[in-house]
Amino acid sequence: MANKKITSRDVDFAKWYTDVVSASRLASYSNVKGCIILEPYGYEIWEKIQNIMNDMLKKSGHKNVAMPMLIPENLMKKEGELINGFAPEVAWVTEGGSEKLDERLCIRPTSETLFSDYYATLVKSYRDLPVKYNQWCTVVRWEKETRPFLRSREFWWQEGHTIHETKEEAEAETKFIMDEVYKKLFYDYFAIPAITGYKTEKEKFAGADYTLTIEALMYNGVSLQSGTSHYFGQRFSKAYDIKFLNRENKWEYAYQTSWGVSSRMIGALIMVHSDDDGLVLPPKIAPLQVAIIPIGDNKEEVMELANIYKEELEKNSITVMIDDSDRSPGFKFAEAEVKGIPVRIEIGSRDLENNQVTLVRRDTKEKIMINKESDISKEVKDLMDKIQTNLLEKATARRDSMTYTAKNLEEVKKIMDTAPGFIKADWCGDIKCEEKMKEIKGLKSRCILKDEKLITSKCVVCGKPAKDVVVWGIQY
Repeated sequence: MANKKITSRDVDFAKWYTDVVSASRLASYSNVKGCIILEPYGYEIWEKIQNIMNDMLKKSGHKNVAMPMLIPENLMKKEGELINGFAPEVAWVTEGGSEKLDERLCIRPTSETLFSDYYATLVKSYRDLPVKYNQWCTVVRWEKETRPFLRSREFWWQEGHTIHETKEEAEAETKFIMDEVYKKLFYDYFAIPAITGYKTEKEKFAGADYTLTIEALMYNGVSLQSGTSHYFGQRFSKAYDIKFLNRENKWEYAYQTSWGVSSRMIGALIMVHSDDDGLVLPPKIAPLQVAIIPIGDNKEEVMELANIYKEELEKNSITVMIDDSDRSPGFKFAEAEVKGIPVRIEIGSRDLENNQVTLVRRDTKEKIMINKESDISKEVKDLMDKIQTNLLEKATARRDSMTYTAKNLEEVKKIMDTAPGFIKADWCGDIKCEEKMKEIKGLKSRCILKDEKLITSKCVVCGKPAKDVVVWGIQY
């Protein structure tokens, strides 16, 4: 693992990415075309994300459930926009055993239909509301081009589905998920300075009144849609007959939301922070935060201190491993680096003679000598805080350096010819202008910044009065 050569990200970013995934053993290709195997280390990162989000969601009153993975075609067709939006990516089951099915079953691309059908039987009165459910599962979308974590035909994700008594409550939920769950996850845990805003009418989720999105900029200037939160209003409620007796004892359709993030967030972690030596993981998301590496001939004394440190760190909720294998120190260092373990503790016989040990930061490679009698938990916690902060500051500086402002199409073309990234530009709201932008190297609207002041007040494409500032970019 540790000796696997990784292509330089500045030479071939796509090859670098797949090299890092492979070298760090996050995932591997399977014999099922377009599907990956999520290996133990990759799954540990996914579990860490699940644990963090479960804690957030349960504190805000959400409960986990599990829905079937198969959806009858008639259910999918009840909300026309949804089936039309997903039709090109849907996989169908047409036979059960050796018999042809009377009705095809869709392998879920998303679960609005199942939740809506269930909610119609669950809710009778305003007293039953709100209902705030979430599920962790895999979904299938028949992608033509695939890449580990970024796009695969089956992928892991979280999807929340809620119904509410009022429009105001449902819209507050849509915003809460984006601002207090997804944005917090990216900033506080992933150390990724993602931006949030509204999707355009063309890019919003099929069947939604509107969609909020969180967009992250990768090291190479390509944007990654990293999560979405949708306000449905009463559209699905009317299609699936989800209604309740309101406070005036009259029947009313419920107000609905859905929201989700997926394992492509692991792709974001790789492409924002990692380097030519492998993964770089923020301490708050790293499954293993510390690797203790004993070195030298005085094995007994070295291992004694290593075990003392391990016990002390674990007491303070720091995840740690001791690499006491018979491989060379250089191999062990390289393996810890390629896996992105934030802190390495090197304990050598010579160091002990000088009453010291060495801490090594994964993010900067800096070596720090400390007294072996130091409070190891405090030293490591302080160092991890510095690493977490540094990664966010570094990613923010890079994002800002690759965020441009354009006043006309000539400026847009010039930016895209030299250094792709986020481009802020005024837009009139016309889909024709949105499609015109796409002619420039596939530029798409990433999000509308509703509260941002207009740049020129004229559309970057047609020059007519602008309605909004939009962030544009090329996407994965």
